[in-house]
Amino acid sequence: MTIKVLLADDQALLRSAFRVLVDSEPDMEVVGEAADGAEAVALARSTKADVVLMDIRMPGTDGLAATRMISADPELADVRVVMLTTFEVDEYVVQSLRAGASGFLGKGAEPDELLNAIRIAAAGEALLSPVATKGLIAKFLAQGGTSDGSESPAYSERLAALTGREREVLVLVAAGHPNDEIAERLEVSPLTVKTHVNRAMAKLGARDRAQLVVIAYESGLVRPRVE
Repeated sequence: MTIKVLLADDQALLRSAFRVLVDSEPDMEVVGEAADGAEAVALARSTKADVVLMDIRMPGTDGLAATRMISADPELADVRVVMLTTFEVDEYVVQSLRAGASGFLGKGAEPDELLNAIRIAAAGEALLSPVATKGLIAKFLAQGGTSDGSESPAYSERLAALTGREREVLVLVAAGHPNDEIAERLEVSPLTVKTHVNRAMAKLGARDRAQLVVIAYESGLVRPRVE
C-alpha cells in the first residue's frame, strides 16, 4: 500500500525538497502541502493522509495546535504526525508528544532518515531519536508528572487495569526498546509483545506507541533518569 504523506511547513522551498524526496519512493506519495497548521488539519481530512510531516513553528495556527486538533478528531484517528524541529531536544519536542505526535525529526536529518521516519510512523511505531532517549525527554516529562516516582492519581485507575506483563512491556517501551528486543528480554515472541502493546494502548487510551511513552513517564510508572 502507498503511504499518503502531507507536508506542512511555511517554507515553500523546503516543502518542494520534501516532495521530490517522498515522491521518488515507490511506496509513498505526497497528497498535499500546507503553509500553516489550519490548512494542514483541513488537508488531513480531505486527503485522508497517513502521515503528516508537521513543522512546529508556523504562522497562525502552529504545528502544536494543529497536532492537537488532529489528535482530538475521531475521523483522523489513523493520521500520524511527525514533528519537524530545528532543535531536536527542547520543550517543544515534549509538547509535540503530549499533543499527540508520533515522534519528531530534526530538519537536518539525512534523506534516508526522513523516509524511514515516515514508514515508522505509518506503521504506528514511536519515532523517538537516539538523542531523545538519553534522559532529556524524561526530564521535561517529569515536569508535568510525579517527581517522587509515585503513580499519578490521574492515571492510577487506568494503570491498575494493566496486567503485570503489560506493565512490564510498557516500561520497556518507555525505555525505547523495539518489539524484537522486548521479546528477547522477556523470552516471548514478537507477536506476543505486539499484543501486549496493543492491549496497553487500548486500556490507557493511547493513540500509538509514542503516547505510551508519554503516559509511562507522566504517570510516574517510569522514573526519569537525567544525565
